[in-house]
Amino acid sequence: MADLPVLPVSDHQPRPYDGPSRADVLEMRREFLTPALVTYYADPVMIVEGHMQWLFDETGKRYLDGIAGIVTVSVGHCHPKVLDAVREQNERLQHTTTIYLNPNIAEFGKKLISTFPDDSGLGVCYFTNSGSEANELAMLMARLHTGNFDILALRNAYHGLSNQAMGLTALHSWKYPYPQGFGVKHVKCPDRYRGPFGYDDPEAGAKYAADVEDVLKYASTGQVAGFIAEPIQGVGGTVELPDGYLSCVYELVRSHGGICISDEVQTGFGRTGTAFWGFENHGVKPDIVTMAKGIGNGAPLGCCVARSDVAECMSQRLHFNTYGGNPVSMAQGLSTLDVLLEDNVQQHALDVGGYLKQGLEDLQSRHTIVGDVRGQGLMLGVELVTDRQAKTPATTETAAVHERAKDLGLLIGKGGLYGNVLRIKPPMCIQREDCDFLCQVLDVCLNEVG
Repeated sequence: MADLPVLPVSDHQPRPYDGPSRADVLEMRREFLTPALVTYYADPVMIVEGHMQWLFDETGKRYLDGIAGIVTVSVGHCHPKVLDAVREQNERLQHTTTIYLNPNIAEFGKKLISTFPDDSGLGVCYFTNSGSEANELAMLMARLHTGNFDILALRNAYHGLSNQAMGLTALHSWKYPYPQGFGVKHVKCPDRYRGPFGYDDPEAGAKYAADVEDVLKYASTGQVAGFIAEPIQGVGGTVELPDGYLSCVYELVRSHGGICISDEVQTGFGRTGTAFWGFENHGVKPDIVTMAKGIGNGAPLGCCVARSDVAECMSQRLHFNTYGGNPVSMAQGLSTLDVLLEDNVQQHALDVGGYLKQGLEDLQSRHTIVGDVRGQGLMLGVELVTDRQAKTPATTETAAVHERAKDLGLLIGKGGLYGNVLRIKPPMCIQREDCDFLCQVLDVCLNEVG
């Protein structure tokens, strides 16, 4: 039997764990917590410590985090600069609402706005506690600003699981169907792997956009409030939008009275490598940008950034967020952004992400079960199929790879319409030797299921 992959060396030693046993935690969870909570693995892993790209279970076993807490940890678990900023703020003031002045929220807002293109017009921040909340706020702004109601979203999209955001979410997957939201219309997903217009079609973007034009014809009043899309679908299976798609759709939506929203919860903060914000890769200017997860390196933090004229509509309503702008969350967000910019993490995501993608493409050349490798920077996806010609989803095999990778010390995600896409989006501090380990683990797993 061939030697199994060995984790790269780490000088971090986890502290001894002396808390409840894994079995006790699992039993308490089953008895006292909502049954809606799910675990990723048939044999759930218990994580008790993290350091940069590493996670540790209660036994001290180390794992490479290949999904970044579902694309939440941007600069690394327990990054020392972020920890120092949060520790100092916790000792000074843990909470005050925005009815009082506090420097953290103002300084963070100013620095966050500086990351957008100068000609974008994006200049006003509204901080929230999550991406779902940010997307609901974007919907509210779109409807108030335009006076219209219908929102367009993509099929196979994911925009959160609060009440309104769940209506935007259209990942009618093999296991968890989501309800259609009132006032939400879903348009065709521009999936060049599974759709009618493929990677070899230079006009794919415009052709997929034609469906939006068709849907707009049947809007209840001929007008819409807005359109929302992720530049690369996250939970939906790392589906990259083709060139020209967003520019065509944005023009169509605006001609029907709507505004355009870019959901950057997973694509933002340099993760694509080629740009700090995913929409920049498409040459468009959204009216609203929503973000969460990577904005605070794990803090419960989100934000809705809008053009000032769009944000002005919120003064027409009483809308208040007790915890949005919390000084501790602001300290964590600001320190995370400092690290992202000072350490040029975007360039690192481009360099290391390109290296990782090459490794995944090498696996594709050697394993027929790998149907597609896609994504940008450190937002990558590997779609598994049992038949490359028919593109038959390898759902069962994907689940087996996902489980086996955990046993070998690699934590990754899975998603897509059929649950057959391996989601690889690690903390952006990952190194090349970590990428080698990741690919070696997947090589073993693919051999076993192939």
